Amino acid sequence: MTSSSDAELAGELATAAGDLLVELRAERGFDEADSLRKEGDRRSHEFLVAALASAVPDDAVLSEEGSDDRSRLDADRVWIVDPLDGTLEFGEEGRTDWAVHVALWQRGAGLVAGAVALPGLGRTLTTGGDLPKPATPGDVVRMAVSRTRRPPWFDAFAEQVDGVAVPIGSAGMKAMSVVLGEVDAYVHSGRMKEWDSAAPAAVAAAAGLHVSRLDGSPLEYNTPDRLTLDLVICHPSIADRLLSAAQGIAGTDRTER
Repeated sequence: MTSSSDAELAGELATAAGDLLVELRAERGFDEADSLRKEGDRRSHEFLVAALASAVPDDAVLSEEGSDDRSRLDADRVWIVDPLDGTLEFGEEGRTDWAVHVALWQRGAGLVAGAVALPGLGRTLTTGGDLPKPATPGDVVRMAVSRTRRPPWFDAFAEQVDGVAVPIGSAGMKAMSVVLGEVDAYVHSGRMKEWDSAAPAAVAAAAGLHVSRLDGSPLEYNTPDRLTLDLVICHPSIADRLLSAAQGIAGTDRTER
């Protein structure tokens, strides 16, 4: 496949999985939220794995809800998927800050395609195009932060960069909020899994945003430990400012997302 058809496939699958999850919410309701969340994880995972096996049978798959087949480390193409990012929010009626992530890593090239579906908003953003032009931040930097696990370093960091907190649920929604111009930056210090960050990073980069680790180095994927230790997604005009301030927080929050 070419990168354009890979992006199209990522978008189609993320959208379809999102539609499945929206239907499940309507079918099950929210009275048994934990059961709804588990069923959402399972159904979306099974759909994505089966669809990828049919469409690209020679490619490897790394999914949050699947066992880690270490043969992926020798594969040339690995799909990195999060069937339901923001499981907590998915189980809360009225919340839209959850997502589906589908990304493709290719040996020698890194992330080459990706899609983040925002089913609660009826929208999917992909590396295939039609992404908003990044909006130049104003004097105050709007910063996405976890609504339930606000890190201890965040307030001091925000003050240092003239930032203000915007609480948001899933990692995918945080990153896409930067792409959509609803916030100016998403800064994360602490361990998250590759499936949390891969598709959001791919889409954000395709949108012309700055995407890196806190020290400015590139993010790496299809690694043995499957971890993204930290990241910055922001408008390029404020990248240096955030990266400079971030040196004081790198490694301070080791909680996995």
